[in-house]
Amino acid sequence: MTQVPPPRDCILFSTADWSAPYWTNKQHIARLLARRGWRVLYVESPGIRGPKLRAGRDWARIARRLGEGLSGWLGAIPNPEPGIFVLSPLVIPGAGGTRVGRTTNRISFGPALRRLVCKLDFREPVIWTYHPFIFEALQGLPHGKLIYHCFDDVAALPFVDGPSFGNAERELARRADIIFTTHKGLAERLGADNPNTHYFPNVADEVHFGRAFSAPEPTDLADVPHPRLGYHGVLSDFKVDFRLLSEVFRTHPAWQLVLIGEEREGQHSPGLAALSALPNVHRLGYRPYELLPAYLGAFDAGLLPSVINAYTRSMFPMKFYEYLAAGVRVVSTPLPFASERHVGVEIGEDAVGFAAAISRALAVGRMSQAEARAAVGENTWELRLDKMLAVAGLDVSSER
Repeated sequence: MTQVPPPRDCILFSTADWSAPYWTNKQHIARLLARRGWRVLYVESPGIRGPKLRAGRDWARIARRLGEGLSGWLGAIPNPEPGIFVLSPLVIPGAGGTRVGRTTNRISFGPALRRLVCKLDFREPVIWTYHPFIFEALQGLPHGKLIYHCFDDVAALPFVDGPSFGNAERELARRADIIFTTHKGLAERLGADNPNTHYFPNVADEVHFGRAFSAPEPTDLADVPHPRLGYHGVLSDFKVDFRLLSEVFRTHPAWQLVLIGEEREGQHSPGLAALSALPNVHRLGYRPYELLPAYLGAFDAGLLPSVINAYTRSMFPMKFYEYLAAGVRVVSTPLPFASERHVGVEIGEDAVGFAAAISRALAVGRMSQAEARAAVGENTWELRLDKMLAVAGLDVSSER
């Protein structure tokens, strides 16, 4: 009689809530593991930054997390998808690197985590973490390999306690069994503390964004003429160069800028306000992930107008391969990742150079579906997870 192997178990420590409107590596990896038969305990963000007094969404989130955290402490386990269980930790937002935060983790978070692991009958779960504030919670919990998936230089974010995060990250780097990074610069820095560090850039769901080739045009773009230059994501002033965009679209009134996304919580950017006042700028607000392919299919080029700073220098935008998978050529400021050899990207540094890069992208036009698939290549979620699991010495089998 063939014995069925036990399911693989994983505790995934995220920097984002499961229900966050903008999904990144964390939720995608959790979902893919679960679809391959793993059981994943998705531990929501410990609050890398403190709440803003005037940020209504922050306090609404804290209220929600408090209720869900108490439920988790009592043993309730939200189960949003097959194989995925969610824990909202009871922690002090922004205090993960402090003695108070560590004490809270040890007294409250740690016991709740161990109770849920016991209730779920997890057996030596793999620890897959996106932040370093985990060791107090893991005390007394037998576990398997410790994986650090470093997706950004979080310590460089303006609202994060950089020294505390950096010190904790160095400890994690030394103790991790394996490290994955999405940028070569991050791999070089963390590799100094852990030689088992591997660079794997961000990827895209090729099938999902490939629907751009057949999806009908969204009705809210019907009155927006071509050429349409699009951007989707959080409209954050430490990521997006609103001044650059204002100069480009003020001097090229025939070009239409379509912005999909909301302003960062607590931000009131004069630069974004000035950009939004231009008649050829169209702010559509947030659109669900499921609808993005249709919008990208209606763009003539996709923009990565990133500010160049300490944070973005170590950033490999997820949007890059999402644009390409939808057949959209990319126009980017000179982020370090863009200096690598990529198909379908034009680079411009200042307003004149960025406008020239847009002109080059428009002159070539959108990619065919075959060209898009070739440009994405192996940079898909499924193939990337295969590679990471193989490097980590874990089961690569799937139920695709």
